[in-house]
Amino acid sequence: MTMKLQIIIGSTRPARKGPMVARYVEQIAKNNNKFTEVELLDLVDYNLPLLDEVEMPSTGIYAHEHTKKWSAKISEAQAYIFVTPEYNAGYPASLKNAIDYLYKEWGDKPAGIISYGGRSGGKNSADGLVKVLNKIGMKVVEPQVNIVRFTEIFDQNEMLIDDSYTISIKAVVDKL
Repeated sequence: MTMKLQIIIGSTRPARKGPMVARYVEQIAKNNNKFTEVELLDLVDYNLPLLDEVEMPSTGIYAHEHTKKWSAKISEAQAYIFVTPEYNAGYPASLKNAIDYLYKEWGDKPAGIISYGGRSGGKNSADGLVKVLNKIGMKVVEPQVNIVRFTEIFDQNEMLIDDSYTISIKAVVDKL
């Protein structure tokens, strides 16, 4: 059976660290034999405007090409990991917007959350994201990984040097 995992980078800021964190998660996921394909999705590449569809996402009726493209891409996967920073005790508007564009594409699929930030490790953003993902019918797995002071735990090659996070990330991937 084909199992595709998509790792979604939730921030679109120019100075973001999400791609660095996501690449590390990708390496771990690729070493797990559960998935036949692991794909990084960067919201920057989709350039979604603020939600501009007339119909409710639950109808699956999309007027705009950017929505059709986003829907087709998300529909390819059977599981997801959301990589998100914490901005002012929440997750980025870009991630909320991307989630809100769709509905049925997300439903009944497993999702993991890897958050990162300062002292809280993005725990507030992850907690908020859990509520939204549950509301749209996703199955959020535990544990969530909250990477504390993430700028201090990556080496110059952007490799995570704290084994406790590696073990936690593997646990998320295993439960998807």
